[in-house]
Amino acid sequence: MPRALTASDKDLWGRALSMLLLGFVCYAFPWSVFAAQPETILRIQGSNTLGAKLGPALVKGMLEEQGLRAVHQTPGDRENEVHILAHDAQGREVQVELAAHGSSTGFTALKDGSADLAASSRPIKDAEAQDLSVFGDLRSQYAEQVVAIDGLAIILHPANPLRMLTTVQLAAVFAGEVKTWEELGGKGGAIHLYARDDQSGTYDTFKELVLARQGKSLAAGAQRFESNDKLSAAVSADPQGIGFVGLASVNQARPLAIADGDSQAMPPDAELIATEDYPLSRRLFFYIKPGEQNRWAKALVQFAQSPGGQALVASSGFVAQQVQAIKVQAQQDMPESYRALAGSAQRLSVNFRFQEGNASLDNKALRDVQRVLDYLKQNDKLQQKVVLVGFGDPKADPQRAELLSKLRAMAVRRELAKGGVSLRDVTGLGDELPVAANTATEGRIRNRRVEVWVY
Repeated sequence: MPRALTASDKDLWGRALSMLLLGFVCYAFPWSVFAAQPETILRIQGSNTLGAKLGPALVKGMLEEQGLRAVHQTPGDRENEVHILAHDAQGREVQVELAAHGSSTGFTALKDGSADLAASSRPIKDAEAQDLSVFGDLRSQYAEQVVAIDGLAIILHPANPLRMLTTVQLAAVFAGEVKTWEELGGKGGAIHLYARDDQSGTYDTFKELVLARQGKSLAAGAQRFESNDKLSAAVSADPQGIGFVGLASVNQARPLAIADGDSQAMPPDAELIATEDYPLSRRLFFYIKPGEQNRWAKALVQFAQSPGGQALVASSGFVAQQVQAIKVQAQQDMPESYRALAGSAQRLSVNFRFQEGNASLDNKALRDVQRVLDYLKQNDKLQQKVVLVGFGDPKADPQRAELLSKLRAMAVRRELAKGGVSLRDVTGLGDELPVAANTATEGRIRNRRVEVWVY
């Protein structure tokens, strides 16, 4: 008669059965399937301004446009790093790695091969361009891609009554020379400074546009942040605080109006940032190596410039480069001809600017030509509906300043004429209506611009 199974026997049989089942699973489904990691198809490093919100949004949009499914975002290995994951048509999981530790880190990563694309909230520096020259010209129209316009917002606690500062005052504050709110005509006692860290393109921009132009350096006591959003939250919680962030990170803080030189005080409004008239406006870039073979890097750059990509720029809190018509309020201090133009026409939300030292359009302007042409075609304004107004910086001879400003407008006319545009008028107003101080190179370049007006 068979012996009854004991508890020990049942345990042994259970273990044996488990081993048989495990062996079958491993045979039928190799362990590599379970342990497989997503394939990295694109690596982006650089600006926190771009990487915090806009970069992930553009990557997701590009992947969806390319037909990938289940696109989602997960945290990376470190703070300010994310992975964007998706599944391709074969069901494979792929990922885009995005690290946002500051603009300078993007150029370093391009050089050492740890990134396929650099995100930057400032133009590439001469030394960086030289370091990367082995790959080609990083300032060429293909390599340097302006993907959005941003405004560097100077932010305060919402209860702070101060409404505007000049760039001279701003430099003195962040250099620690102006120490109390009372010195600025306000109240609140000691000023607490909040600034981005040294790796940040936001800090580089602030340093270039504000501190360096006044020959000053950031005060040693400023609190430093790698993240725009964390800096903004700190200022919002400190009634004595002042800081600077990208436009998308103003959040609960209150931005100041800023005046530079003889220009009027301007708030960081979308229209003033789109035309780059706001004194602390700046461009946000993707930099791609000339001849880059990574198809995902090329696809992202192309998507970022498309209407769909620019819609994501706007929804992420930045200023898109889509062309719109803006009604400008006529002011008594405007030149008579300009005041008449403001009374009967609308200004387009784009300014054409030029490469330093010559009358050639810069990379953004070359792309803006097509955007303006598209707008004019869509709105039936190709024939006798457009006026170009050129501006410049002061010259010893005012007539020379006026002539140079008109020559810039004529350079834009030549480009638009290639697209079939017949202009109503071309004029130059010399050094009238400056948008920046003419005491520094950056300000003079900003003042050398061509506006587009339409009837």
